[in-house]
Amino acid sequence: MAQDIKLDKKPDLKKDFPGLSFDDWKKQVEKDLKGESFEKKLITKTYEEINLQPLYTSNDIKDIHQINNLPGFQNYLRGNSAAGFNGRDWEIAQEYNQALPEDLNEALQSDLKRGLNSINIVLDNPTKLGIDADQSKAEEVGKDGLSISDVKKMQVLFKNIDLTNQPINISCGFSALPITLLFTAYANETRTSLMNIKGSITSDPYDYLLTNGEVPISLNQIFDEIKLATELMIKSNSPIKTIGVSGLAFNNSGASSVQELAFTLATAVEYLNEMIDRGLKADDVAKKIKFTFGIGSFYFMEVAKLRAARVLWSKILEAYHVKEENQKIFIHGKTSQFNQTYFDPFVNSLRTTTEAFSAIVGGVDSLQTNAYDESFNIPDDFSRRLARNTQIILKEESHLNQVIDPAGGSYFVEKLTDDIANAAWKLFQSIEEKGGMLKAIQSGFVQDEIAKIADVKKKDFAKRKSVLVGTNMYANPKEEMLEIKNKNLNAIYKKRVEYIQKYRIAGDNKKHSSILDKLQKIAITKSYDLIDSAVDAFLEGASLGEVTKSIRTSAEKGISVQPLKQFRLAEMFEELRIASENFKKKTGSKPKVFLATMGTLKQFKARADFSRAFFEVGGFEIIYPDSSGFATTEEAIKSALDSKAQAVVICSTDETYPEVVPQIVKGIKEKSKDVSVILAGYPKDQIEEHKKSGVDDFIYLGVDAQKVLSTVLNKIIILNQKLLPH
Repeated sequence: MAQDIKLDKKPDLKKDFPGLSFDDWKKQVEKDLKGESFEKKLITKTYEEINLQPLYTSNDIKDIHQINNLPGFQNYLRGNSAAGFNGRDWEIAQEYNQALPEDLNEALQSDLKRGLNSINIVLDNPTKLGIDADQSKAEEVGKDGLSISDVKKMQVLFKNIDLTNQPINISCGFSALPITLLFTAYANETRTSLMNIKGSITSDPYDYLLTNGEVPISLNQIFDEIKLATELMIKSNSPIKTIGVSGLAFNNSGASSVQELAFTLATAVEYLNEMIDRGLKADDVAKKIKFTFGIGSFYFMEVAKLRAARVLWSKILEAYHVKEENQKIFIHGKTSQFNQTYFDPFVNSLRTTTEAFSAIVGGVDSLQTNAYDESFNIPDDFSRRLARNTQIILKEESHLNQVIDPAGGSYFVEKLTDDIANAAWKLFQSIEEKGGMLKAIQSGFVQDEIAKIADVKKKDFAKRKSVLVGTNMYANPKEEMLEIKNKNLNAIYKKRVEYIQKYRIAGDNKKHSSILDKLQKIAITKSYDLIDSAVDAFLEGASLGEVTKSIRTSAEKGISVQPLKQFRLAEMFEELRIASENFKKKTGSKPKVFLATMGTLKQFKARADFSRAFFEVGGFEIIYPDSSGFATTEEAIKSALDSKAQAVVICSTDETYPEVVPQIVKGIKEKSKDVSVILAGYPKDQIEEHKKSGVDDFIYLGVDAQKVLSTVLNKIIILNQKLLPH
């Protein structure tokens, strides 16, 4: 019979489980490390020069003065709203770069029924420049986005779309004034008040300058135009934002989070100053600024970056005596193209998901999740839907719209937010000391600082210290290259030119005379008065090119700078895969690598598996003999030569290498001197002897994989070209 169990005393958790300090924990860890350095093994230095600790405690945040701030108050560390996303979800945005208004309208009508609630329109470069299609180069019209030039085509663009139902966002390059005037004319034509339209029609001249290397007109003229566009929206009591400050060019050039944040804030301050100098109030301008940040793959860093942005922008606006309610920052997030890949592209969707998660946790106001094929194709209905549904799932199924500052209270995130804010503020101050963002760009400081970080990231990626699954690690050797769907730019150009030329001559002489009078009035007006004339000119049938030309009749020439080098990390390995595919098209097979597996399975398997995966990321065909391994070097040599492989990798143990390596190298080189012989492993005390034996290279963890693969592949390609009949 069971008896009741009696406790002699009540448990005392404090006494029975005494608390341990960080120092106690560290001592135990150092003991477990058996003499290895705690700092080297457990502290990680980021590209931001921030030391990530293995453990964070309350002591790490005790000196952070904003730690007790509440959501929706003070510096907005914890979000712009006291209720978080409750009752005010983030905008689910999607970029569109269809060239023709009718095609874009079709995509918008479809997607607005399927979860899209914020429209982001990308313009082609001629439209950003304010040039009509027939005055542009054929290869530029519609290449990167929408080509549009008049009210009639804007009616086609927004057919059956109520502008007041969702935000409309148009990024206009260095100046948004011409498109703002065209949009205003369209709103007047459709009897829609600008007061009821949300979104943005933004200018970002420094982003355009750094992306293209030049702006075509003077910055003084550009800021005059930005001032007029901003003033128009202020006087119209419209919530439409007019000043864009984008960190995408920095992010996609390899910048660190600190650099992206500091350079973006420095740009915003310069734009703010230019508007104040032109007579606008700081409070009014602050409400018209829209920030855009790239969202990278380092989850916690991205969360902290966005939180730090709110704190720093609030601090900056406080210095301008902007009212507290106007110190809120509007952040649009866009998942980064920097880590997007062409091969194994569906993995891009996984990357985008974690990036979107960090953006939402960080508190973005709107978010664009890239389509998995966006970096190399025009996204279709399927890829757009997949990208859009990523956000919808995070909202409807993960319920991220029902939490307030979910990262709040984490010792790690709170400390990381403070670290990023302090580092970005320090860099921001150094830019101010150099005379501001423009001078920092013109001197090359911004470009050089980003290039330093980008070079380190490239080296880490080449050595596979940082990994993109399916690209520089775990490649799928059976993958087929996706077909790239290019726009028919000649057809687009022909269609747009034919339309705009007919549009110009439509109507009677009275109409044309009226348009010319208004264009002349615009040309001689440099004040706010030109706005009414320009809007009327559009309504009567003037084109974007005609109005823009009238606005800029006396514009001075622009400036040039060294542009940022934007790239994707994956490109260096993708080039190898593409070269291997092209080699196959010419020869019938990919470049071949033979694995000379010596000894027992236990002796060669680890290095043979490593070698196979290593060369697969370069697109090589791997010849992996059966699991028994070669008992003699003669067998290995014969099999290697019979395989017709252009490279041989010797796979075994450091102990067997002194005996087998010289024999295999000699046997192969005597029969086929052009075959590359590579050793799997890096036995330091044997390296020089193996080099003397004729080993061409070594592969191991931490080697520059891109360099080794490129060297082997180029040698094979060059040899094949020599052997081909001329």
